[in-house]
Amino acid sequence: MFNKSALLLAVTLALSVAATPSTSAPAVESKRSIPLPKRASLTLPNGVFNKDRVIAETVKTINKHRNNLINLKNNKGLEDFNPGAHIREPATLPADVEARILEKRQSEKLTDEDSDEEWAGTISIGTPAQKVPDRLRQCTAGSSDLWIPSSSCTSSTCSSKSKFKISSSSTATKKSGTFTIEYQDKSTVSGPIYTDTVSVAGVSAKGQYFSPVTTLSSSFANDPIDGILGLAFPAISNIGENPFFVTAANAGTFDANQFGFYLASSGSTLYLGGTDESKYSGDIEYVPVDSSNGFWQAQGAKLKVGSSTVLTGIDTIIDSGTTLAYGPSATIKKVYAKVPGSKLFDSENGLYSFPCNSVPEISFNYGGNDWTISADNFNLGQTEEGSSDCVGALGVTDLGLGNSVLLLGDAFMKNTYTVFDFDQTAVGFAELA
Repeated sequence: MFNKSALLLAVTLALSVAATPSTSAPAVESKRSIPLPKRASLTLPNGVFNKDRVIAETVKTINKHRNNLINLKNNKGLEDFNPGAHIREPATLPADVEARILEKRQSEKLTDEDSDEEWAGTISIGTPAQKVPDRLRQCTAGSSDLWIPSSSCTSSTCSSKSKFKISSSSTATKKSGTFTIEYQDKSTVSGPIYTDTVSVAGVSAKGQYFSPVTTLSSSFANDPIDGILGLAFPAISNIGENPFFVTAANAGTFDANQFGFYLASSGSTLYLGGTDESKYSGDIEYVPVDSSNGFWQAQGAKLKVGSSTVLTGIDTIIDSGTTLAYGPSATIKKVYAKVPGSKLFDSENGLYSFPCNSVPEISFNYGGNDWTISADNFNLGQTEEGSSDCVGALGVTDLGLGNSVLLLGDAFMKNTYTVFDFDQTAVGFAELA
């Protein structure tokens, strides 16, 4: 699949009304700051954009949200979702791109393992606790579910993975149903469904639903991760149960039912149960979200290029599990039409270019501040070595999310301190400290 450093602790935060944490239980002071792995650069050392990695990230994003929409359709239906929403065909990573990425990852294998140190000992499952290896904690927006290989998985894909032994946990309880997710190569991750005690950075959730999988997609054969800890919400869950954070919040674990994200090229953190005031300055601007369909979907946004408003009344799904930013073709075309010298550089992959010496100032306004994507975060690098044109982080991709919906990932979130607040049903933005 992909280089571990690109798989990040990517937490898609989606919200279901039915899943809103209860406030009836007395809250216990508990805030935990979790370090996130170093972000991989999408720019090569020679200043050229890393096309293979951009393609891989796009394929991953397409299939992640395809799974989201399949789960949403099964759980609630798509009738009341965004106009134009649909479940598209899965995307496939071109064989030559996959081969080049795999070759590079294999050459960096020791580096990948060394970067695990900051994750030591923060996740465990079962009673007595079975410490999950550091490399489990790669979380994907494509699932709200927790899965890890079972000791019963004997396939060649599982042979190099660390496994959870169900029989060694006195608190593991088997539930009805089967967990199944399909990946871009049409292979699957599947297994039985259990509940058990799961702990993350000292925060425990009893009776947490998860799957010790017995079939592991061949996509993971050469991938350094062992499993997925999903932190989305039930509306897009394959299992259809509360993920880790909601389970912990419903037990009154946190003093504030919030996540706080600081995303950067290094030193990124996820703050559980509140916000890390050392990472931002000033007030947090909260924007109400439409929680009915499972996503943190802020409505009524304006998109500006410089001081000119280009789009109004758009919805933006804020997604820390996506590296770039995407939108429908007609929408993105309007944006770049206001960028002097821009052009559709790669129609197959939906990439636009612009003059390197004039990076556009793209910002989003929800009725208060303009939240701007910095030049460093918007510019992915030159189209080719020596070129005066560079590639933009806002691309065209049919994700099936709707006609007037943009997906804003790390390219946007790295410019703000971002808060996902259950109590207010809102997403918040603050200036970085």
